[in-house]
Amino acid sequence: MSFPKRTPSSAEANIRNGARAHTVYKLQNGTRVPGVTTILGVLSKPALVPWANRMGLQGIDTTKYVDALAAVGTAAHAACIADLRGEDVDAVFKPLGADTRTLAENCYLSFCSWLKNHIVEPIALELPLVSEKYGYGGTLDILARVDGRIEIVDLKTGKAIYPDYFRQVAGYWNLVIENGIVSDPIDQFRILNIPRAETEAFDEKIKASLRTQWDIFVRCLDVYKLMKLEGAE
Repeated sequence: MSFPKRTPSSAEANIRNGARAHTVYKLQNGTRVPGVTTILGVLSKPALVPWANRMGLQGIDTTKYVDALAAVGTAAHAACIADLRGEDVDAVFKPLGADTRTLAENCYLSFCSWLKNHIVEPIALELPLVSEKYGYGGTLDILARVDGRIEIVDLKTGKAIYPDYFRQVAGYWNLVIENGIVSDPIDQFRILNIPRAETEAFDEKIKASLRTQWDIFVRCLDVYKLMKLEGAE
């Protein structure tokens, strides 16, 4: 596969701006509701504190660093989805600067290696959905038949697979069921970690049930709503 040469850095800035943008979810009556990742933000992430401290000691601006990684993740997701849709993957990489492009390509090639070992029949890709019952929204990466089994597949571009990833997928699970996207039960849930660099490793985890993760998600949603009420007092 041949990838295009570097284009002006302003194009990469556009990708980064897109990475920072969040999808706006609204109920049928127009009420704006939070997204899955926003809801789970009520949970403490203690590992981020020492990480931010280490970055600061190294003189690294964590905001810029996170934005740069978000650009990589956005491009990698777009390439994987384009592949599954049969679209031009090279077009995804054209606006990227060299560093972002290299890391995003690594993610995509890792996804391709996984794809070669499975039969994947997409049902829905990058599909935004809203729950009228619970009042939240989310955009799932991949809903597909994988080797004959219906799965929700979530793509991650990082160092590891963390527990909150399956809590996110539990939120998507309810969205798929509530909106009647498939009539058959979802057989399992898969997280794919597609690495950006040699310091990271490909990994995947599969669960047959997310009942506990869904219970956690619902409780986080309750806490989120209570905190919004508290702020309005």
